[in-house]
Amino acid sequence: MRELHGPLRWVCWAWAAAAAAVHLYFGGTGFPEPIQMRGFHLLVFTPLLFLLYPATKRSPRHRPSVPDWIWAAASAAPHAWVMWNWMAVADRMEYVDAFTPLMMALGITAIVTLLEAIRRAVEPGLAWMVAGSLAYMQWGYLVPGVFNARPFTPAEIVEASWLVPTAGGVYGPLTGIVATTIAVFILFGSFMQGSGTGRLFSNLGAAVAGRYSGGPAKVAVVTSGLFGTMSGSSVSNVITTGAMTIPLMTRIGYRPAVAGGIESAASVGGALMPPVMGAAAFVMAEITNIPYGDIVVAAALGAVLYYFAILAAVHFEAKKLGIAPMPLKDIPAWREVLADAHLVLPIAVLVWLMMERWSGNFAAFCATVAMVAVAMLKARTRMSARAIVESLAQAGLTMAPLAVSIAGAGIVVSALTATGMVVAFGGIIKGLAGGNLGLLLVLLALTVLVLGLGIPTTPSYIIAAAIGVPQVLELGRPLGVDPLQAHMFTFYFAVIADATPPVAAAAFAAAAIAKASPTITSVHATRFGIAGFTVGFAFIYDPGIMLRGGLAEILTATATQVVALTLITSSYAGYLLAPVAWPIRLLMGLAGLAAAFGYVFTDPARLALGVGMLAAVAGVQWAAGRTARREQGDER
Repeated sequence: MRELHGPLRWVCWAWAAAAAAVHLYFGGTGFPEPIQMRGFHLLVFTPLLFLLYPATKRSPRHRPSVPDWIWAAASAAPHAWVMWNWMAVADRMEYVDAFTPLMMALGITAIVTLLEAIRRAVEPGLAWMVAGSLAYMQWGYLVPGVFNARPFTPAEIVEASWLVPTAGGVYGPLTGIVATTIAVFILFGSFMQGSGTGRLFSNLGAAVAGRYSGGPAKVAVVTSGLFGTMSGSSVSNVITTGAMTIPLMTRIGYRPAVAGGIESAASVGGALMPPVMGAAAFVMAEITNIPYGDIVVAAALGAVLYYFAILAAVHFEAKKLGIAPMPLKDIPAWREVLADAHLVLPIAVLVWLMMERWSGNFAAFCATVAMVAVAMLKARTRMSARAIVESLAQAGLTMAPLAVSIAGAGIVVSALTATGMVVAFGGIIKGLAGGNLGLLLVLLALTVLVLGLGIPTTPSYIIAAAIGVPQVLELGRPLGVDPLQAHMFTFYFAVIADATPPVAAAAFAAAAIAKASPTITSVHATRFGIAGFTVGFAFIYDPGIMLRGGLAEILTATATQVVALTLITSSYAGYLLAPVAWPIRLLMGLAGLAAAFGYVFTDPARLALGVGMLAAVAGVQWAAGRTARREQGDER
């Protein structure tokens, strides 16, 4: 992003703040007609990206060029026209009423400027995917076999991609959920940071975990998980917390790539952590019509297990390397933590309102207002007028790239649906699986991870859900798999794709801070985030992990995951109560994998296998340690 100076910097800052403020106002008072709101959302954010993000490395870094201003003006024109003519757009019959030459010109302009905004501000890979979807609509009829599509005229392609708000495209439901609910939650997160809640989380993490072996790494895990409830972005989470935690971890003995892997795995998990999960979770609520509160409940235990696994891996790694706790002088006193404790109240307001089934946008609006009010209770957290405007501006700057990325994903979904690619690709996955649900899940997981190579979490989840979820529901019918289970599975793999090689946005950001190899860092991030894989499959086969069923089912599913993850992380680190030799490490790893993924066995059998292996190794090490201590005592 450019470093603007002078009046233009303040103009862009005020622009972003005003746009965010309007979204917040609508969140509390009610939104305009959907097409109006979606047009306004893209009108205020798309032009801003051309002023803030340079076109190439050679473009001016401190000011927009003349072509940038032209791009910005061109990007505004289609959305301004839609806002002005919203009644005509809302009333027209799609593919029946005339698609005029003016509409054609504006539609092409909207698509081209959207592609360029995505290329600059989000990911070139996503821009190429959107362009490829449009190309497939144009020339898919030339493709033989199962991927053959019917011919589309250029007018049909542009109309489907731009002016069909009921199905997909630029103004489809995906843009709608971003312009309403997600936008207000982003505002809540921004005000959390502006009020000092970030300081509360940082101090709490240090106070809770800093006194234990490998303290700085455990602080990074706890803090990143808490920060993730605010940011919803794994990369921004890495940059915010990693700038402090990664250098500290490397100074006390962690290898740079390991430190980066710990931070990126912890930061990625922030999108899994209720109550404010990532944008993809809100899209899930929109797609499935499942209340967001139900999604939060279903995700809670899985998120705890994800962070348990990272903490366990960090603990074993620290014990093996002999890494000490944080120096006492660097650990904040509990009175310092409690001085900001009142900032938890707005989060409680948010959770209560969502549990009471209020709309997400109204709950986030009330929590945001409560955050400003509660922060006023103490001088150290009181937000000045400048701080409020800066929080609004930061929220606007966060919304802008998300706005175009989701609009681009809407075009992809529209193309997949119109051409029948969803059915074709889903049929291919189903055919490769041969009617086996487990193999289908593996193929879908790989699909999501591959999509994550070039596009962000939310578009990746949207596309993969369109392709794979219907197949999972069909093959999972004998097990009673429901839409929430299938979507949670897809959601988890879309999230952890940010940390898996060969291209992992969060791990690459952490590697830059750690001055380590991005690929090696992403490998470590994957092994620290191993629970993302085990919990993802548990959503399908162990619904107790979603707090479903009786107490026995929930406890069995949780205990199995805890034991399996302990075995896997201990095996990788080579340490349990003491160093573990390679043959035993291999057996522990295999037992952990069998307990986590061995769904051909009964749940009690998987749990017994894991507990037996863990107890055997721990018992032998404890006895050996006791004997060694006795012998040392005799020698003295």
